[in-house]
Amino acid sequence: MSKVQDLSQRLIENIEQVIVGKRKAVELVIVGLICQGHILIEDVPGVGKTMLARSLSKSLGLKFNRIQCTPDMLPSDITGVYMYNQAVDDFEYRPGPLMANIVLADEINRATPKTQAALLEAMQERQVTVNGITHPIPKPFLVLATQNPIEYEGTFPLPEAQLDRFLIKVRLGYPRPEDEIAVIEGQRLEHPFKRLQPVAEEQEILEVQELIRGVHLADSVKRYIVEIVQQTRNLPDVYLGASPRGSLALSRTAQARAAMHGRDYVLPDDVKFLAESTLGHRVILSSAARLQNRDAGDIVKEVLSKVKIPGGTYQRD
Repeated sequence: MSKVQDLSQRLIENIEQVIVGKRKAVELVIVGLICQGHILIEDVPGVGKTMLARSLSKSLGLKFNRIQCTPDMLPSDITGVYMYNQAVDDFEYRPGPLMANIVLADEINRATPKTQAALLEAMQERQVTVNGITHPIPKPFLVLATQNPIEYEGTFPLPEAQLDRFLIKVRLGYPRPEDEIAVIEGQRLEHPFKRLQPVAEEQEILEVQELIRGVHLADSVKRYIVEIVQQTRNLPDVYLGASPRGSLALSRTAQARAAMHGRDYVLPDDVKFLAESTLGHRVILSSAARLQNRDAGDIVKEVLSKVKIPGGTYQRD
């Protein structure tokens, strides 16, 4: 797994030239890339959500498009349209911004449900359908969506079905004082984003995405993952627990993190590290829990404290 470890380390070091003091968030985004999953970045304005997405894109050197979601946006604005070409006397497809390797859907909850549904097809099927004709999206393909959890006026909250399509949900949070000082100093003369250079090639990314499938998951770790997910369905404060897609997400991301650390086997620590990010947005709280100001992260932490960590050997026999 040295190739995965080498690639992820290069990406982390490159992105951290811009995103200071947020190692966990950077690592989670790279996990999503390696797992061929999509990422929802939710936080207050100004903490670096968009810059994190742009820094990842520039580090990879892949085709990048940004969609600034608004209530008047139509599905064709992102999928593309057929336009008449007088020169050839026929209609031809004009690709929309979804036809890229990395797509940033900024403030995704400002798009209407109809536009969100068009994005959902692209995320799940890796294709767009325009005028009944299907167009495959180039590989690798990653959607990074951002949203503000505070401002709800003029927004359309993502339905549970679409939230479930996101592999990981990332929160950046405010920086520590010393990190904020480093950000001020780093941008005094020039924004460090301008100095970023690509550190990975397309073929290398595709190869790494296949390599992590070979990371070993011991039976005890599989049972640990399933028990965590099932516990989210049995708590009184939970209206709807994580689906089996949550189990798949947790197992796949744990494989990616293990490979990023140079291991070909998953440890329970990998599962614990990723549990909140992969399951939190799949858990719907009861009305009573929301009145007590509890959030899904509290539920996942409670589950982790209850489920017994497996012992034994996790490496291949």
